[in-house]
Amino acid sequence: MDKAPSTLARIAFTLVATTLCVVAQAGNHIADDRIAVAKAAVEHAEQAGAPEAAPVEMASARDKLARAEKANADRDPKPAAAWADQANIDAQVAEATAALARSNKAAVEFDAGLQTLRQEAARSSQPTQ
Repeated sequence: MDKAPSTLARIAFTLVATTLCVVAQAGNHIADDRIAVAKAAVEHAEQAGAPEAAPVEMASARDKLARAEKANADRDPKPAAAWADQANIDAQVAEATAALARSNKAAVEFDAGLQTLRQEAARSSQPTQ
């Protein structure tokens, strides 16, 4: 009879310890996943020309990604995930800023081309003397 409570206590302790380990590992995986997403966002923004168009946002994204990696290395998954999420957002803002700059440049070039065509059309429609 004395062994039954002792065995039940051991089983309960083992289950609690196992659950805590699984939860801790899940937290690390979440941070790892979010860091991977943030890294991909930073790389994508860099390829989109964001360092030139949005240097402040890119610097912020890189800094926050570094903080996320450090927190993850220190086995602190909550801040690591939060920093990774912020890095992801900053990288997306930088990429959007780069896309806006490209769009504005294309619009200016289009307007200049249209103006040239109008001038050519006006010259062609004038009677020659």
